[in-house]
Parts: sequence; structure tokens; C-alpha cells
Amino acid sequence: MDTIESRITIKRLHPLFVAEVTGIDLTQPVPHEDFRVIWEAFNEHQILVFRDQHFDDETQIAFSRHFGELETMIAHPGNDWNPGHISIMTNLGKDGNFLPLDHPAMLHRERNEEWHSDSSFKPVAALASLLASRIVPPVGGNTDFASARAAYEDLPAERKAALEGLTVLHRMTHRDMDADKGYNEEDKKRHVVTHPLIRVNPVNGRKALYVGSHAQEIVGMPPEAGAALLDELTAFCTQPKYFYSHHWRDGDAVMWDNRCTLHRATTFDKTKYKRKLHRTTIAGKAPDIAFGAMPER
Repeated sequence: MDTIESRITIKRLHPLFVAEVTGIDLTQPVPHEDFRVIWEAFNEHQILVFRDQHFDDETQIAFSRHFGELETMIAHPGNDWNPGHISIMTNLGKDGNFLPLDHPAMLHRERNEEWHSDSSFKPVAALASLLASRIVPPVGGNTDFASARAAYEDLPAERKAALEGLTVLHRMTHRDMDADKGYNEEDKKRHVVTHPLIRVNPVNGRKALYVGSHAQEIVGMPPEAGAALLDELTAFCTQPKYFYSHHWRDGDAVMWDNRCTLHRATTFDKTKYKRKLHRTTIAGKAPDIAFGAMPER
């Protein structure tokens, strides 16, 4: 455990990644020196768990903006076709009652139960996401994380060399894009981009596999072969030794690095327990802070 200036305490929760941060109220203005500690811990640990943070949307947005410009979510069934800076992960309707399991919003949110990296289907992919609890179920509803950086580092040198230079096609939709009814045809066509298979954090130079459910083909490979390789690499990243499952507590907020981690929601009894978490997503540019701007690319 490392104590920083007797104020912020950072404690590892996993041997390879994930740290718990205590000793600071993020709903209040964050001093520059404290944000620097958080930024450095974010790049080192990949996932930060903040305890006892009782955000509302305004304070969550304000803290998130320390890291850079926020993404505006595109319109889709999960946000009632109403885009904004806050994306709500819930099984509740606007009236606070349970949504039926076959409601379009519920079907759309099932996508979150696949391993993925947020916004990898955008030309400039997301830097980070911050998910903050509002209502948490007593059983289930965890968020699972995997370190694609630790997984990459464990690959044999010859495998790393074989993967270097490969380019991956990312889609917002399912692989069967024509059958995906969650988005309109214009969005389906627009949100198809390419990114390198190996992604580098420019702050520390560490590499990670950039895979997950949005990574669907490898440029220059037959689609089936590319998909099989990507599925293999995603399975490699999500082995138990690279895995952390976060059980939500009241007041928890979790921030993760989309450049080097994968995550997924886990199911729970959606007809019995209420669950509501609010997410902000920081666009793919590192914060312009006094100790040096660090562009992502």
C-alpha cells in the first residue's frame, strides 16, 4: 500500500492490475496535485476503484472532464434514442419500475455482457470510462474486467512479432451487421473503423491486445480466419489470471482504461433486483495538464 501525501491511498486489488483509491471526494473540485496522482495511478493500474463517491450526473461529468473531452453517446434503444454525456445501465424504466425482459432497451443492454472495449468502433477510440453506482443489486450484477496488457506481455516473443502490424476492423454492431436491429442503417455503415491489433499507451510505452466483441475482422485475412484469431486472443486475455470481477457497493465508482482492458456486465435477476449505474466516457485524448500534454497517438 502506498500513501500519497497522507491524503490519497492506493491499494492493489489484483497482482497484475486494478487498484482501490480512497481518501478523496471526487464530487468536490480536485486539486491539480491530486489529479496528477490519479492520472499516474490510472496509467499504472489500468482500473481504479473509488470508494464512497456519491456522484450525481453533474459532479460525475465534472470529474470526468479532468481527463479530457467527453463522448456523446449516439442514439440507440438503450438510451431511448436520446444521446448525451451520460449512459445509463439499468433494468428500470423512467417510472422506476422494472422493464420487461423483451423491451428493446433491455435487449440492447445485453450487448454489455460480451467482452468489449468502449467505443472501439469510433475513429478515435475512447480513453477511459467511469461507471458510478446509483442502485446496486444485493446479488449478481458484477462488472468483470480483464487486462489485455498483462495478457500481451505474457505472449511469447515470436507470437508478438507475428501479431505486430496487423490491423483490425471494428464495428459497432454484431458481426452479422445486416441482422442487427439495434441501430439504423446510416449508423451501421458509419461506425466501421480500423485500429492496430497491438495498442500502445504513449505515457509508458506499454502494449496491449486491442480485441473484444467490436473487433471483428483482420484486414488482409479471410473474414472467418480473422474472426477466429480475434476470438482466440480475446479468450487468452480473459483467462482467470488476467481477470477481476467487481462486486458493486453503494458509492462505488470504477474508472478503466479502454486502451488496455476489456470489460463486461454480468447478469442478475432483472425481474427481482433493481440496478442502475451511470457511465461517462472520455474521448481518446489524454488530459492537457500542467505537467505535459500526452496525446494518445
